[in-house]
Amino acid sequence: MCNCLGETQGKIKQRDMMTEKESATDKIIAAAMATPSPAKSMGDPGITPLSPSHIQQNDTDSNANTGPSFVVVVAIDFGTTSSGYAYAFTKEPECIHTMRRWEGGDPGVSNQKTPTTILLTPDRKFHSFGYAARDFYHDLDTTESKHWLYLEKFKMKLHTTANLSIDTELHAANGKRVKAIDIFAYALAFFKEQALKELSDQAGAEFDNADIRWVITVPAIWKMPAKQFMREAAYKAGLVPRDNPEQLIIALEPEAASIYCRKLRLHQMIDIGTKTNQNGFSPTENVGAGMTQGDRYVVVDCGGGTVDLTVHQIRLPEGHLKELYKASGGPYGSIGIDYEFEKLLCKIFGPDFIDQFKIKRPAAWVDLMIAFESRKRAAAPDRTNPLNINLPFSFIDYYKKFRGHSVEHALRKSNVDFVKWSSQGMLRMNPDAMNALFKPTIDHIIQHLTDLFEKPEVCDIKFLFLVGGFAESPLLQQAVQNMLQGRSRIIIPHDVGLTILKGAVLFGLDPSVIKVRRSPLTYGVGVLNRYVEGKHPPDKMLVKDGTRWCTDVFDTFITCDQSVALGETVKRSYTPAKPSQQVIVIHIYCSEKEGVGFISEPGVRKCGTLRLDVTGTESTVARREIQTLMQFGDTEIRAMAVDVATSRTVKASIDFLSQ
Repeated sequence: MCNCLGETQGKIKQRDMMTEKESATDKIIAAAMATPSPAKSMGDPGITPLSPSHIQQNDTDSNANTGPSFVVVVAIDFGTTSSGYAYAFTKEPECIHTMRRWEGGDPGVSNQKTPTTILLTPDRKFHSFGYAARDFYHDLDTTESKHWLYLEKFKMKLHTTANLSIDTELHAANGKRVKAIDIFAYALAFFKEQALKELSDQAGAEFDNADIRWVITVPAIWKMPAKQFMREAAYKAGLVPRDNPEQLIIALEPEAASIYCRKLRLHQMIDIGTKTNQNGFSPTENVGAGMTQGDRYVVVDCGGGTVDLTVHQIRLPEGHLKELYKASGGPYGSIGIDYEFEKLLCKIFGPDFIDQFKIKRPAAWVDLMIAFESRKRAAAPDRTNPLNINLPFSFIDYYKKFRGHSVEHALRKSNVDFVKWSSQGMLRMNPDAMNALFKPTIDHIIQHLTDLFEKPEVCDIKFLFLVGGFAESPLLQQAVQNMLQGRSRIIIPHDVGLTILKGAVLFGLDPSVIKVRRSPLTYGVGVLNRYVEGKHPPDKMLVKDGTRWCTDVFDTFITCDQSVALGETVKRSYTPAKPSQQVIVIHIYCSEKEGVGFISEPGVRKCGTLRLDVTGTESTVARREIQTLMQFGDTEIRAMAVDVATSRTVKASIDFLSQ
């Protein structure tokens, strides 16, 4: 056990600042802990901070994003169902270029982005991405395709995996397992290559990657491990070097959309209350006549995997944004409709058959889902004619071999309402049957929106922006309209599928545009505090050298839904247990609750480690003080540290990925 104990300067007060007098009381050295506790059993060093006071300073100069100047910003929108990139030169920030049109494409689907699909050769080497991957895989012979590794909709794994680590695995269509970090790195390397090629073609010479600031978008509801995972994948892909982390910014999807939406001209959007373009105004006006000082609006980012909601207030004239309520949402993206379709197929043909078909005929399964996708987009509240879904020949053939009777027979026997077999070899779905597939996903979104609008912070909302690919669904649009009952204007940007991409470019050009965020969780560390009779539980008492201590006290850095300004820091000081100690490791705990007293409380979990590498900062001072500054106002949590005696920088890092 690492005995990394320091000094304490009195009682910890959460949120509020402590006076100099208070913070200087009870200065005492705490020795190694003898009593076992939850923190100790997890290897916690039992830190007693030198200065536990919650000092916050608004130090905008320390914003890590003000790094070197870049020639161009390239943003990658890494989506669950489709992905793409866009860029802008810093000299022409208003001119956002979206990537070249992709080869391939589906009928009725914009190919401004490409499907998030990846294909590896049988020996696990990268082969292709997007339409190219899908088309090549589709054209493979059935016996051959079993050996190739095809992956789609894999981004959600980062949201659903509880103990995400560098070793987390994904399943390819043929059931084989592959490391997630490799897949994400291959995908990012593909986009890097595409973007560099396009930039080089434009420049007429080879473009230097060092001149690019990269931006990767992630859902706002992602926890810190998933954000860090994307950063690790970017390092592995060679997007940016590990020793220059500022070259990469993680952007939150609804934030990016918000940044773009506040700049919208009236002719660039549709008000679904009136179903008209906002004409009749000068086309150069912003959301309005619309946006005025202090206006509040909600952005609902409806993607393939998740639905993310953010609540912002605009500060004019600069157009800076302030988050009013912590980002929220859930796994309510459009792939939920695909799962409902799969459940319907299981009901008709049997789950045993569907499971076998997916493994034995993976390319045909992909075909079937592509056919469903185009019909899914045709679903609308007022539709009366049926939707026909083409069943691949191999589905019909394999079913006959598997069951000994026809697909038509299965449909007749299944008692599934509104789904029939057409003589052209298609599943014929009544519009009600299709709408029923949307219902569970849309119900989740509407419930979430209803709950959000009941929060006291979410009042007087002037606009609700619907963005993301799923926002194009007339069924979803109608449901949101019915829920809001005219309380806010519902705005859909024309290029709804590219809103996040364009906003991410704007964010990369000016990362300081969002001045205030809300913390999604409560963060802190476990410390020793002076034991106070009547206040602290007796089972937490530890007596050492005649002094009574309370163990497992949660020293709060920041609380859930607390407002944090960009560049605001939380300051703590720690000291090595002995002069020879090279590394201080401090466990970070988090909770969804606001008020946390002890790290052993229900709902409090160890979520990361703060590592202070003090090698090379040896000093003659008997007790060295390492002052640590943590920033919580950005899209990622950052740490910096300095040796107070020598003023030398100490290497500080926070790790949220499970080891």
